[in-house]
Amino acid sequence: MNVLAVRQDNNGDVLLMGPALRALAARASRLALVCGPSGYAAASALPGVDDVLVFEAGWIEANPHAIDRAVTSAFVDRVARLRIDDAVIFTSFHQSPLPMALLLRMAGVPRISAISEDYPGALLDVRHRNVPDDAHEVERALSLARAAGYELPPHDEARLAMRVAERNPVAHLAPYVVVHPGATVPARAWDPRANRDLVAALVARGETVVVTGGACERELCAYVAGHGATDPIRGSTTSSSRGGATNLAGETDFVTLARVLADADALIVGNTGAAHVAAAVGTPVVSLFPPTIPAARFRPWMVPHLLLGDQDIACRGCRARTCPLEEQPCLGVVTIDDVLAALQSLRVRREVSV
Repeated sequence: MNVLAVRQDNNGDVLLMGPALRALAARASRLALVCGPSGYAAASALPGVDDVLVFEAGWIEANPHAIDRAVTSAFVDRVARLRIDDAVIFTSFHQSPLPMALLLRMAGVPRISAISEDYPGALLDVRHRNVPDDAHEVERALSLARAAGYELPPHDEARLAMRVAERNPVAHLAPYVVVHPGATVPARAWDPRANRDLVAALVARGETVVVTGGACERELCAYVAGHGATDPIRGSTTSSSRGGATNLAGETDFVTLARVLADADALIVGNTGAAHVAAAVGTPVVSLFPPTIPAARFRPWMVPHLLLGDQDIACRGCRARTCPLEEQPCLGVVTIDDVLAALQSLRVRREVSV
């Protein structure tokens, strides 16, 4: 049976679909996954996926291109050539599966399942709606997979998993702590100055610190690591101090980042994909989690972690991309000492569990 899964969003969102995709793969003779451009790295690293198709969802991507009829038609034709028997469209709680369901119907897919609050008409064969509001994204996806007739094998504990590079470019620095200061959504990251002060505090107490980020975050990470003098957000200058943290921004691909995190003592990060990479490789997470979206749905999955930030603030659930409030109060309440204490607590937990 040829099965098609769909999850169009960022790498972290795609990683969270891993257990549900393994449930589909257990029954499929071949499993194809449709992802967006921003989720391709994760899609390519997931076990159980045989083919990856990239198609930008103009109704999901944060900065989509204009809809192109030729590109859309080519995607429909490609799906048709795969002769799909069954499709499952995975979405987050605030996304609609119906535009993709229409395209799959046009491609001749005979059975389509998705979670949909909106009336789907002839677009869905399985309309799954019995999902608790506070279900984690992993649980939400597994719930849909079960409704579509797919179960994880008995030995599968539903943990995140991904392919990891063999080589760690900073293996010689171990033991080390990773600080990942960026996020695809600015409101989901801690202030650059706070991250910089945290790195300085860690280094001052003898910790080895590695700062990670994408190529577009080189300036931010240089600043946080103590190698750059200019705050990339405010443009203000700060005295530069070389010899602080090791800056890997732009120096790792997705699977190499996974190796760096797998060998780390812990990761300190906002609500972004690196937290889910850490969960996939079993590394404890200090999660600086602004409640712009519910932590119950997106917190690190099945890995030791501590949430920091005011989860009960009045503006929780705002889904803001950039916080309109000065100093972003939900994360502004977090101090350097709070982070250091959380890191120590995670280390104690690890020692007790060994």
